[in-house]
Amino acid sequence: MAASFRAFSLPIICKTTTNNSHPHALDSLHVRRAAKIADKSAGFTSPHPNFGCVITSAGKVVGEGYLYAQGTKPAEVQAVEAAGELCRGATAYVNMEPGDCHGDRTAVSALVKGHPLQHLRGHAVRALRSEGLQVDVLGEDLKSKIVQEALKSCLIVNAPLIYRAASRVPFSVLKYAMTLDGKIAASSGHASWISSKESRYRVLELRGRSDAIIVGGNTVRKDNPRLTARHGRGHVPIRIVMSQTLNLPEVANLWDISSVPTIVVTQRGARKSFQKFLASKGVEVVEFDILNTRDVMEYFYNRGYLSIFWECGGTLAASAISSGIIHKVFAFVAPKIIGGKDAPTPIGELGMVEMTQALDLIDFSYEQDHGLGRKIGLVKGHNGLYFLSTSSQPKLIGPDMLISGFLQPLPDPTPVIPSENETYAIDPFVTPYESSIIFFYKTWDLYGAFSNFSPHPIQMPDENGEYQTWPSVEHYYQAHKFVGVNDTIARDCVEGIKSAKSPEEAARMGRTMQRQHPDLVRSDWDTVKIDVMYRALKSKFSIYPHLNSMLLSTAGSVLVEASPHDLFWGGGRDGEGLNYLGRLLMQLRSEFLGESLTSSESSFLAP
Repeated sequence: MAASFRAFSLPIICKTTTNNSHPHALDSLHVRRAAKIADKSAGFTSPHPNFGCVITSAGKVVGEGYLYAQGTKPAEVQAVEAAGELCRGATAYVNMEPGDCHGDRTAVSALVKGHPLQHLRGHAVRALRSEGLQVDVLGEDLKSKIVQEALKSCLIVNAPLIYRAASRVPFSVLKYAMTLDGKIAASSGHASWISSKESRYRVLELRGRSDAIIVGGNTVRKDNPRLTARHGRGHVPIRIVMSQTLNLPEVANLWDISSVPTIVVTQRGARKSFQKFLASKGVEVVEFDILNTRDVMEYFYNRGYLSIFWECGGTLAASAISSGIIHKVFAFVAPKIIGGKDAPTPIGELGMVEMTQALDLIDFSYEQDHGLGRKIGLVKGHNGLYFLSTSSQPKLIGPDMLISGFLQPLPDPTPVIPSENETYAIDPFVTPYESSIIFFYKTWDLYGAFSNFSPHPIQMPDENGEYQTWPSVEHYYQAHKFVGVNDTIARDCVEGIKSAKSPEEAARMGRTMQRQHPDLVRSDWDTVKIDVMYRALKSKFSIYPHLNSMLLSTAGSVLVEASPHDLFWGGGRDGEGLNYLGRLLMQLRSEFLGESLTSSESSFLAP
């Protein structure tokens, strides 16, 4: 249910009012469970929140779900469907307030439908409470030490989103592996391998939670990394290389972009000939007047990145820490000693001369395997005390120890929003609730339902004129890059895209296939792709009345798809994009308005 509409809302508990209240311990347990299952989607929902829902009846879990990826079925809907009739009179636990995007109240409605009062559908907390539903917000309605721990788990599962919103740079995680004596390589530079095989597999999982991995030029020269999720499953982040002089080798694994793109950031004017070489390989090059870590992170923030995973050497790591952009650290410590006066360390010079200047980790923890497949962890609680945690289903790290913690405190997720009068006092020419331009991008935006990634299935005719159901506009669009191509791989790709779990997976499959097998893309794609998107959008806005009404309500406004990096369908970072998605929506709006006008005139003229 909804508590209060905020940029990031606190977790809530929604239940039928009874005389018997659940103990806070049990409520906290279920809220923590909602946060735990929400974490399953890390890396897939970016830049959306990780969202989980647990429904209990008579103290037992009867349904649960989590938002798998952007544009997929809401967690609340999954949980209600799993609970079935048992959700009536049950209690729902969510790790944050359910989404309620303009024109699409599916998530909120799903919980309300579990209540027999039909007229409650589509209302938020006030309406629910007035009709006998109890809605408890952790930290507001429920306050205790155990509740605070549950609340903290809900905030941490969405820490990347909270840090990004507060600091205006992507959530940045620094990872390194070092020996017991603090070395990340031998004096010769050899570093394979410091950590165990289990730890290295854990790193692959951590990579998959990020939008991008960043390394420096030294890492490229010495290690020639691939920086991919080599297990072949899940989300694969973008690779970023940061090099001031572009003193990089022509032969490098990162220049192979068949599976995942690579972006090189550098100083303006550096090695123009090598920039042309990279461009010929399909590698994107971005120049900065003065290359520094903060400007680079602000740039990727503007491109919409949520989380960055730093796997760089000590020099670049020190620069990132000094500029205040590293939020969390993962340090794998191997039980080895290598020695060496000149052997590199994980963090370079920070300019500190006294231990009192040392940076303390916040909310840190230790993890280590302890035989029989169990993991033992020492975790610092909110009260400053440490407690022992164990897990029988751990993410193993072999003989190593993993120390992790935050370098910056978790920001307050509640924004301070000035009132209309305060805004007017600052700038009397600003009207905060009226705008001639409406921006949309991700499906959780106010007008996010305009996105081709929104979770609205469409009906489209196939080559034989028979109507087929597609999970989203994006599924249909990506598959039609290969429709009609007389090749088994192309046909299999079409079916694979159609069955993809989310619009983002469909997009990833279509784009990857297009990069790897450009010969399988239909020859007329560049001339028909706009029409393909148009027909899919028209189906979507014709099928769903609330979407049609939302589109018509924007009459007189310019619609701009605010993707910062798609210069064809989106508007770009500085308005340099072609904004074809916004154009098609405005074209559809005109057509629908014309039909509406014609229908009204016909009704008026009818005898």
